[in-house]
Amino acid sequence: MTEFAEKYINPFTDYGFKKLFGEEPNKDLLLDFLNELLKEEQGQITDLTYLKTEQLGASDIDRKAIFDLYCENEKGEKFIVELQKSKQNFFKDRTVYYSTFPIREQARRADWDYELKAVYTIAILDFVFDTDKNEPEKFRYDVKLTDIETKKVFYDKLTFIYLEMPKFNKTVDELETRFDKWLFVLRNLNRLDRVPDKLKEQIFEKLFETAEIAKFTPDQVRSYEDSLKYYRDLKNSLDTARDEGILEGIEKGIEKGIEKVAKNALKIGKTISEIIELTGLTKDQIEKLK
Repeated sequence: MTEFAEKYINPFTDYGFKKLFGEEPNKDLLLDFLNELLKEEQGQITDLTYLKTEQLGASDIDRKAIFDLYCENEKGEKFIVELQKSKQNFFKDRTVYYSTFPIREQARRADWDYELKAVYTIAILDFVFDTDKNEPEKFRYDVKLTDIETKKVFYDKLTFIYLEMPKFNKTVDELETRFDKWLFVLRNLNRLDRVPDKLKEQIFEKLFETAEIAKFTPDQVRSYEDSLKYYRDLKNSLDTARDEGILEGIEKGIEKGIEKVAKNALKIGKTISEIIELTGLTKDQIEKLK
């Protein structure tokens, strides 16, 4: 079995995130996280149902839209949860586009009278938007349709929540709320070697047990290892680009960094659609990299 330096999985890997939040036996973890995230908005969500993440739309473009997690609660309200590991041009556009799928799904009902169920799009980000860098203390952004003059919410059934995780720097001793604890776990899980005393609650103890790599089967270890390698290659490519100054606008260097990410993604078997979403390259550009 592969030896890992960390005891627990990295939640920012594709495998790690879906292991914790995307499997039926661990649905209570996602339920608790969403309840803490949305308790002022939602009250209490009592049940969740996982839905297909590949949207069978009318066009080829629609069919390429794959969400990390897609579920609905007992009231029929929809939740899209996206994990984004790297800065991507037009990511906000992408989340707005994703939110249209649950809306269009509702229009397929024969008796539809234009009354929509609420749609929540939640993005957990391993980066900070350039426009937010001057607000180092603000890591959560809640976005709705509002009136510009009065600042009042004009339409409350479409919500976007962005969590800029690099800004969340609280230590264990500084955790005040249950939501703080969730963000701390997401930010630090793979850096910990035990369950901190402040997190010794049933839901977090289950999370740590689920995340313990030593309890994985050999197949699970291999899947996680591939996902971790992809995550590290992506981070290394971007860090190299940043060190060389190319993220400040040197076009040639940016292309080099993006191509390296695409090549690494191809090596571990990522689909062309997934690489297009990750890098912004065209299908022809990716085919040439093969």
